[in-house]
Amino acid sequence: MMLTNKQTLILSGLLTAAFFIGGLLDILDNFIMLTLITLMFFTIVINVFKSGFSKRNQDLED
Repeated sequence: MMLTNKQTLILSGLLTAAFFIGGLLDILDNFIMLTLITLMFFTIVINVFKSGFSKRNQDLED
């Protein structure tokens, strides 16, 4: 399953908001909050690499 560009932008905005709100409320040390932020980050990174490699493979096939 690959996320669309719009979904990736929304997830990036949520990640930024989570860092901001977590920093204001001083809950970034909480294990659950840290786990959720880490999972969101890795989801974005994996999606960026997956979409980049699939575009490259499509270009090579053409």
